[in-house]
Amino acid sequence: MDNLCTDLTFDIIGAVVMDVDLNAQLGTSKQSALVRYYRQLLITYTNQSGLIGMPTNPFLTRRRKKITSIIDDELKAIIRSQHAEVVAAAKDTTMAQEPSDKKKNRPRSVLALSLQADHTAGTTPSLSPLALQTTADTLKTFLFAGHDTTSVLLQWAFYELSRTPRALAALRAELDAVFGAAATPLDIADALASSGGDDAIKKLTYTSAVIKETLRLYPPAGSARRAPPGAGLVVNIPDDAATGGTKAVCLDGFVLYSCHFLVQRDPAVYGPDADEWVPERWLGDVDTSRVDEIPDRGDVDVEPTTTATRKVPPGAWRPFERGPRNCIGQELANLEARVILAVAARRYDFIKVGAGEVRRDEAGNLVLNEKGQYEVVSPMFNRAVPLILPFPSQFHLSSLTSILLDQAWDMRVNGL
Repeated sequence: MDNLCTDLTFDIIGAVVMDVDLNAQLGTSKQSALVRYYRQLLITYTNQSGLIGMPTNPFLTRRRKKITSIIDDELKAIIRSQHAEVVAAAKDTTMAQEPSDKKKNRPRSVLALSLQADHTAGTTPSLSPLALQTTADTLKTFLFAGHDTTSVLLQWAFYELSRTPRALAALRAELDAVFGAAATPLDIADALASSGGDDAIKKLTYTSAVIKETLRLYPPAGSARRAPPGAGLVVNIPDDAATGGTKAVCLDGFVLYSCHFLVQRDPAVYGPDADEWVPERWLGDVDTSRVDEIPDRGDVDVEPTTTATRKVPPGAWRPFERGPRNCIGQELANLEARVILAVAARRYDFIKVGAGEVRRDEAGNLVLNEKGQYEVVSPMFNRAVPLILPFPSQFHLSSLTSILLDQAWDMRVNGL
């Protein structure tokens, strides 16, 4: 599932961001150079352990820099090519004066739109080295952060659906109702691409609940922020459980990591089933996009729209993070997940092997527990994995990042 989902999302993100077919699903010999080099780059993180007394492996660091430089060159070649096309088009006519039919045929990728924006007034600014590098860096953010996270979301969603028969039945029933019981993947694609596609997406409430619950239990990414000395960042933390009192703590000089895995499994918010995959908890509150920010704004009077049995505070669900630095690709990730689930969830049955495999009784039948899920032979991972980070006061941030990557990779390859 890992390779299948990752290759699929890589192809999608390549088409959306650059209008380029990366051929990630066609096998190594036919894949784009970007895909091949990206996988080589990942290998440099599989064994980050450095030499004695050294926080990182200098040989891997050197190789990583070389591969990153090659990826930069590949992206810059694409940027230059598309920039040249935009400049050529601008010489013929001002884009703002183009006929409507010509505008419809313009490339609509993220890269194309950003380059076209510079020419809407008829200007043709040159592609400076700084602009070229900045654009390449932005593309890397979209490409590499945007495909793996969605792949992880899909893999967990398919796993939980495979061991939760009531959820799979509800999801398939919804898809049948929206697209028709006999709809093929091409039929679904045509329906979503039609003028009524937006309305169809809005009707996928249970599908959205599946996505939201999967992101709650298995947030695929996290982020860290550093509060520089003198920033004056003060937070209130619980001080007295009996009275609900708090105390102010200054976090200047600290690197802050928001642990979504803990925040989104808080029993005080999600109840005694906080560790269980229950999509139904989101029915009536299935929006997984930035509009979730609205209830937090003091300048807007908004009536709650949820009909869910328990209202979840907006800050308790944050897989895309919140505020001005939230995930720039969250809308795309949500749309991707909905479309892929709509196409694949009815067409295929998924069976987990190895860790997380469902248990069968002596007669070979699946064993359903009291929570409506199939029992498993062994859990997918230990829910209480300690993350121990001993480091001196004068510890460089890059070293901390290396340790985090080491531990995260070890947890992944060992099935934790």
